[in-house]
Amino acid sequence: MGPHPAVAAIRLAVRRVLHDILTEQAAAPAAPRPTTALPEPAAPPAPAAAAAQGIPQPPQHPGQTCGRPTPADRPASQQTPHERTPSPLVLVACSGGADSMALASALAFEAPRLGVRAGGVTVDHGLQPGSDTRAAEVAQRLRELGLSPVESVAVTVGREGGPEAAARDARYAALDAVAERHGAAAVLLGHTRDDQAETVLLGLARGSGIRSLSGMAAVSGAGGRYRRPFLHIDRQTARKACMVQSLPVWDDPHNSDPAYTRSRLRHEGLPALEKALGKGVVEALARTAQLSRDDADALDAWAAAAEAGVRDAGGLLECAKLHALPPAVRRRVLRRAAIAAGAPAGSLFARHIEEIDRLITGWRGQGAINLPGKVVAQRQGGRLVIRQG
Repeated sequence: MGPHPAVAAIRLAVRRVLHDILTEQAAAPAAPRPTTALPEPAAPPAPAAAAAQGIPQPPQHPGQTCGRPTPADRPASQQTPHERTPSPLVLVACSGGADSMALASALAFEAPRLGVRAGGVTVDHGLQPGSDTRAAEVAQRLRELGLSPVESVAVTVGREGGPEAAARDARYAALDAVAERHGAAAVLLGHTRDDQAETVLLGLARGSGIRSLSGMAAVSGAGGRYRRPFLHIDRQTARKACMVQSLPVWDDPHNSDPAYTRSRLRHEGLPALEKALGKGVVEALARTAQLSRDDADALDAWAAAAEAGVRDAGGLLECAKLHALPPAVRRRVLRRAAIAAGAPAGSLFARHIEEIDRLITGWRGQGAINLPGKVVAQRQGGRLVIRQG
């Protein structure tokens, strides 16, 4: 008898992501191995000369040099650790909640079967009494699943951008540091289809454009570090998988605290939408995210290709050429230019880009536009200048 359907679903999702990681690693050029200078060996006598001297010669085979097999000619069991390609390390970010515990259990099951090393990391945000004890308990559960290495990392959450954004920034900074320290190929995150639907609705409420509606990417971060295997799996499936495997889970009280926007959306907003529109709202929003991401990716690629054609010989943006671009492409060119000048991407909102756009489409002699990161945008002699003020 096979595993419970919920367990089978989460394992299949993780297996697919691990296959992707292995495929990417196999396609990547091999890093050069460090070499140690050794004395140059004496050149062996030529075969004809050796035969004349009565020196026996080993048989020559393709792929061998002087009768000695290269490391690739030997089976892995006979290669030295220095010669073998190390198996990739994949970490799971685990809070102890149902989603991430289900993810950790699936990784622990699938990784050994694919020759992948599996580890885990839990982040202590320090926002609740006893958070350090709870983080230690989560780390111990990960070890009991067979994951190694496992780390519990304490962070200090700032205030910039609000409590949710500040906690997220601190968490990702900690995950980046752990991944780099261990040389991890990827970090798995337990975001589900329900999380994706909430993200789409939050983006819609902010009016931030199609990129916000695209929600969370299945692959993100520097070099594709972050992977989200569960974006097509609902939250209830992950919880069921934990229950049938008798995995203890911790429900973060912040997830039900109405002081947090996402919590209100989860417990009030989405249920109200489903009551008004019927079941299937979550699936529809997740589908919207994927369609929006495809469109946004295409427009971003268009803007990247168009940017070179709207700059003059000195690299300044020409207002007339910008005006000729479709608005969606032009605004992306402006955003790229602002970020290149030093404006933080996370602090650059639609209203900032609209103000810069007016320098192109609604020029009335207005002054410079101040942007985040002390960046200034102004129109000078038919050119758009965006630089540090």
